[in-house]
Amino acid sequence: MRTDEFTFDLPQRLIAQRPPQLRGASRLLHLNEGGCEHRLFAELPNLLREHDLLVLNDTRVIKARLFGNKESGGNIEVMVERILDEHEVLAQVRASKSPKRGSRLLLAGNIDVTVLGRAGEFFHLRFEGDESVSGLLEQYGQLPLPPYITHSADEDDDARYQTVFAKQDGAVAAPTAGLHFDRAMLEKLSKQGINASYVTLHVGAGTFQPVRAERVAEHVMHSERYAISLETIEAIAQTRARGGRVIAVGTTSLRALESAAQSGELRAAAGDTNIFITPGYQFKVVDVLLTNFHLPKSTLLMLVCAFGGMDKMLAAYRIAVDNEYRFFSYGDAMLIERV
Repeated sequence: MRTDEFTFDLPQRLIAQRPPQLRGASRLLHLNEGGCEHRLFAELPNLLREHDLLVLNDTRVIKARLFGNKESGGNIEVMVERILDEHEVLAQVRASKSPKRGSRLLLAGNIDVTVLGRAGEFFHLRFEGDESVSGLLEQYGQLPLPPYITHSADEDDDARYQTVFAKQDGAVAAPTAGLHFDRAMLEKLSKQGINASYVTLHVGAGTFQPVRAERVAEHVMHSERYAISLETIEAIAQTRARGGRVIAVGTTSLRALESAAQSGELRAAAGDTNIFITPGYQFKVVDVLLTNFHLPKSTLLMLVCAFGGMDKMLAAYRIAVDNEYRFFSYGDAMLIERV
């Protein structure tokens, strides 16, 4: 497959810059055997069945972006990709000239950082002093909004670019399908016999990177940390026994579930995954996918094409554009039933 097969024309005006005024006040494009149906996200309870199971990603976005200066005085931007321990991180560093190993950075006017070296595309940094990286980021960092959102993060973003069930610190991007849910929606679904379980996948900045290889098979997938508990595994088994469906809320939840089933049996797991799901993949766990609309030529668009069928999904994207759905992180949603 060629990368340029996974593209569509998207007017700039359809890229959502702000969330809707209220969580869940979004549109929902429902794909099923009958084709595409235009719905509202508020109608989701009518589209699910008793004994279905929602699997949500409980990762929490950290304030991963810091600004500062090199020893030479040059401006620098640091985007933490992964916290390694109390004082060390892997990070993207943007500067006119890349800092050298052993050099020092001063971030946010108050954080002393040493460059330990490189680890692939990332810099290995050590935050000096007694305070933990997590504490420093919470105090001095900025929320890392996606590159297609043009404003700097503000107080509204601090609240709305987190899911209401965010718990585990570590993501640098939100699991955006989960942003549509408020507590009232989760409670309503629970009363209908639709339960919720959780996985953790810490979304990395690589989720926004387009596939630059000419052929899909040549792309090197980024790695992300994930964890699935025995409790979630048991909930999925009970769902199957009752005739319910496993509904992944977001591509991140789907990737975590499918990663934990690569042996052929779904097992509790924790570690790194670089699973790359493209058309032809045989899904082992997920029956229904709730997701937002994704970037052209992205690994996430390839994933949804694998799940819903390539021709059907690209046609649905054209329908969404024609009907002016809002795209990407703060945009509208799709509910895709695998047939």
